[in-house]
Amino acid sequence: MLCLVMVRKFYRDEGMSLSAALGIQKGRIGRDVLWGLLWLFVLNVPFMAVVAGTVFALYGSDAPSAFATIFFDPESSVQMEPALLLVVSLVAVVPFMLINAPTEELVFRGYGLDGIASRWGGAAAILATSLLFGAQHILFAATVPGMLVYFIAFTVWGLCSAIIVRKQGRLLPVVIAHWIVNIMMSSPAIILPILQLTGVIPVF
Repeated sequence: MLCLVMVRKFYRDEGMSLSAALGIQKGRIGRDVLWGLLWLFVLNVPFMAVVAGTVFALYGSDAPSAFATIFFDPESSVQMEPALLLVVSLVAVVPFMLINAPTEELVFRGYGLDGIASRWGGAAAILATSLLFGAQHILFAATVPGMLVYFIAFTVWGLCSAIIVRKQGRLLPVVIAHWIVNIMMSSPAIILPILQLTGVIPVF
């Protein structure tokens, strides 16, 4: 939220609203959604390939079993009652799903990309914002090897999305793709406790 407030201030200081920075325009939303669906596929193919390739490079023939532990640390997990888990998820996950995608895209592929490009050129801007985007996501990993995998994979995501934004000249389609990913990845945290509370699945 703080990043969103700050980037909003930066844009307002330049005389631009967030909707203008995102490229929200009447009559183009439908096309932007379709572009977002295309970029969702285009961005996730190299992302998943890099995740798999990095894990195989680290673990070789043990990679299939490593996938079960590299992104999840059982020792650091905390078991919660479904009702409490649902409350925590609603408080933490719903705001994340709503604001994370536009905030990150405005910071990295919007203000950051344009600002660096105006000083050091497009190539430097793409590289710098992609590396920073990758570095930011290492904290999402549960293990040190997972941090390396996330850094490389999210740097590739940032690289591809920055190229798309530079070529297409629009931010909103990539925001939509990012939004869909966040919803798909975060919604199980809400759905699981609901299914447990309603008795559809057992409490672990």
